[in-house]
Parts: sequence; structure tokens; C-alpha cells
Amino acid sequence: MAEQNYSIERDLKEARAMAEALIPYVYRDELYQTLGGSLPSLTLGALLMRLRRLRLQQNRMTKAQLELFRQVEDKHEAARAEWQTHYTTKMLREAESRLNNLNTYFKECDDDPRLCANAYMPEALRRTIVQEILDEAPADAVREAGLILKSQKTDARMRRYVRPCGFIWDQALEPVYPEMVFWWLYNRPPQPDEDDNGSSHDEDI
Repeated sequence: MAEQNYSIERDLKEARAMAEALIPYVYRDELYQTLGGSLPSLTLGALLMRLRRLRLQQNRMTKAQLELFRQVEDKHEAARAEWQTHYTTKMLREAESRLNNLNTYFKECDDDPRLCANAYMPEALRRTIVQEILDEAPADAVREAGLILKSQKTDARMRRYVRPCGFIWDQALEPVYPEMVFWWLYNRPPQPDEDDNGSSHDEDI
């Protein structure tokens, strides 16, 4: 997973590819658009996530990286301004879809605690992207879509399966994701054979 071995250069490359594909993606129906090669799928939330963390790491960029980042931001802002209604509608659809997928994951946690622990990383990424959308979307639109209550219910369910641990992504990203907001990045489900201190029973033998 890229977040566990973070690279500004890779984030820039992916954000650039996503921004360049925004038109016509933003006014089409599909939520996930394949970009080809090893690139992740384009969604508005995935792009917003990359743009925010790049914005907060500009002091770590080279001059060339800074210039590219500004170009990517400009392209994104132009598309959002031109297709504002489509953009907002698509953001909210994505957030709801990702929250629904998280609730499917919780059902798997009930059935198989080991799978719950092993499959957590993609779900933590999913919840992070939802947060990026909630923070960027118009507040009144978020409320009208019922996403505040739905995210609160999702978080309440998630807390049943996780317990505190260290930051689960690359340490370079920790300043970008404060624990007070992105608490799920500082928690994880325990493996079924771990005791309350996080040690496995095999290690105690």
C-alpha cells in the first residue's frame, strides 16, 4: 500500500493523472475511472486526499515538484469551478458508497476476526477518503445528504473492532493526519491470537 511507503513524487504523479482526467469524468456517471498502468482509480475523494497532503508538504518539495503541484491544483480548481454542481453531487455519492462499503467490512469482522484484522488497511484508507470529502464538500450539502449521521454511525461501529496502536501509515504522513480527526489511522483490529497488550500467545510460549 502506497501510504505505508509514502513518496511525494508518486503522490504528484497520481494527482497529475487524476487531474488531467477530470474532464469528462466529473460529469459522467461512474464513480471509479481506471487510469491504466499501475495508477489507482480516479475518484474525487482520492484526488482530494492527495492534494491536501501535498499541500501540507510543500516545504519538502523541490522547485520542480512545487511547480507541478501548482499546475495540478489549478487544473483541479478549474474543473471544480466549471462543473460545480456535478462535482458536489459526485463527491457526496462517493462518500455514501464508501461508507456503505465500510459497513460491509464490519459484517466480515463479525464473521471472521482474523480477516477483519488482515483487511483493515484498505478500510482505513476508505474512511480517510470519506473524511477528505466531508471536509471539502459544502456543509449544507453534507447535512442534507445525511452523511454526518451516517459517518458517525459508521465510526461507532468501527470503534467496536479496533484498539489503539501507533500510526499505521508511513511516519512521513503522521503530521498530515492528526489523531484527533483521523483516529482510525492510530487504531487497528487485533489479531485473534493477540492478548490485551498486543502480544501473540505464540510469543508467550
